[in-house]
Amino acid sequence: MDHVSAVVDLDYSPTGREFASGSFDKTIRIFEINKGHSREVYHTKRMQHVTCIKWSLDNRYILSGSDEMNLRIWKAKASEKIGKLKKREESAFRYNEKLKEKYRHHPQIKRIARHRHVPKLIYKEAQTIRIQRQSLKRKLDNKRKHSKEGTVPIVSERKKHVVGIVE
Repeated sequence: MDHVSAVVDLDYSPTGREFASGSFDKTIRIFEINKGHSREVYHTKRMQHVTCIKWSLDNRYILSGSDEMNLRIWKAKASEKIGKLKKREESAFRYNEKLKEKYRHHPQIKRIARHRHVPKLIYKEAQTIRIQRQSLKRKLDNKRKHSKEGTVPIVSERKKHVVGIVE
């Protein structure tokens, strides 16, 4: 849902609870299985279209390949430090996580936790897509308002994107 171009490759984490996707919009995103939006986005100025993506077996790194013939290694959790932590660092990290958990419903904390920096091109494209979706929603609401009740069904956004179910 967050990519603004075609998804080229994806890979599930070894735990099966998340997956990483690489896209033609030059970004790598990590999604949780039961959430609609990505929890993390990776990009660099020099990276071209992502062609392949692979999750490491220890669930700590994501490997990506792109059009400029480079392999990149990304941390699966961007805030995680690499290497052994001192006791003081570990306790500070746990304390910060507890604070985030305690105040996660506060509006400013939510905004900070949700914010991800993306390139200007992707931000503008996402804004255009958002405007198009709002326009379609407004059109459908008007159609529903001015037609006989029950003739225009309400379909959830998640079900609109399902092409078919294979059993």
